[in-house]
Amino acid sequence: MAKQEKFTPAQRAAAVVISLGADRASEVYKYLKDDEVEQISLEIAKLDRISPEEMQNIVDDFYGLCITQKVINEGGVIYARDVLEKAFGAQQATSYMERLSKSLRSKSFEFVRKADYKNLLMMLQNEHPQTIALILSYARGEQAAQVITELPRNIQLDVIERIAQLDRVSPEMINIVEKTLEKRFSNLISSDQVEVGGVSYIAEIMNRVDRSTEKYIFEELGEKNSSLAEEIHKLMFVFEDIVNLDNLAIQRFIREVETKDLAVALKGSNEDVKQAIFSNMSSRVRESIEQDIQFLHNVRMRDVEEAQQKIVDVIRQLEESGQIEIARGEGDEILA
Repeated sequence: MAKQEKFTPAQRAAAVVISLGADRASEVYKYLKDDEVEQISLEIAKLDRISPEEMQNIVDDFYGLCITQKVINEGGVIYARDVLEKAFGAQQATSYMERLSKSLRSKSFEFVRKADYKNLLMMLQNEHPQTIALILSYARGEQAAQVITELPRNIQLDVIERIAQLDRVSPEMINIVEKTLEKRFSNLISSDQVEVGGVSYIAEIMNRVDRSTEKYIFEELGEKNSSLAEEIHKLMFVFEDIVNLDNLAIQRFIREVETKDLAVALKGSNEDVKQAIFSNMSSRVRESIEQDIQFLHNVRMRDVEEAQQKIVDVIRQLEESGQIEIARGEGDEILA
C-alpha cells in the first residue's frame, strides 16, 4: 500500500467523502457533528488534485479500518488480530489495530480533552499518581505536558513512569474512573482491552514539556530506570539530536528559525551541535552568528532552553508536514 503521509487525517476523510458521491455523502453528514461537517467540507473545498492511485489507496485504507472495527466488535481483539493477519498480513494488521486503538481511546474521557489544563490540574493534583497517569493517557499531548510540568517534582517522575508502563486497561476499570470524575460520561469501550499510555505516548508528552522539566525527568529517570529513559529518548527528538539530522534537514530548518534564537540556542549548546549547524551555513551567515554569540553576555539558562525549544518545535513541525525525515532509534535508517 502506498504511503499516505502527504495527506492529513482530515484530507483523507475528505477524500473518502468525495469518493462516495454527493448523495451518499449527504447521508454520512447526518451522523457527523457540526464542527466535523465544517472541517471536512473545508478540506473538500481545499483539495485540488489527487491522483486516482492516491484516491484508491485512501479508500482501501479506510475500508481496512472499517473491517478492523467490525471484526473487533464481533470477535474481540485476539480473534480480530488473527483474522486481520490472514487478510492483510501481520504488518498491516498491526498498523490497523494500533490506529483503531487510538480511535477507541478517544471515545473515553472526552471531557478531559476539552478541559482547560489548569482545571485539569486542579482536578488531578490530589489524586494518586496511578490515577493521574491513567487520566493523562487520555488527554491531548499538549495538555498532559502542561499538567506534568506543574506537578511537584517527585510526583512528575512517578507519573511519567506509570504512563510509560501503562499497556492495556480493562474497559470496566476505565469506566469506574471515568464515572467518578465525570458523571455524565459513561460509555463503555467495545474492545476487550484498550491500549493506553505506553512509552510512545510518554515520548509524545516529553516532546512537549519545557526543557527544564525534560532535563530533570531524564536525569532522575536515568538514575532510577536507565533502560526506560533510553527507550523514551529513542522515540523523541531533542535539541542535541540535531547532530543526527542529515545536511538537507539541517539546512531546511535553519531557513525557518530566527537568527537571534539560533544564536541564543547555540550559546548553551555543545560543540557537536554547533559544528553540525555551522557546517550547513554559508561562511557569511556563520560569521554573523558567531559574532552574535560572542556579544551575548549574561544569558540566562532559561532563555537558552526556550530558544532551543523553539528550534526543536520548528524541526518537529517540518517532520509532521513531511518536509524532513527524522531517524529514531536503531533500525530506522533512511534510505536514499
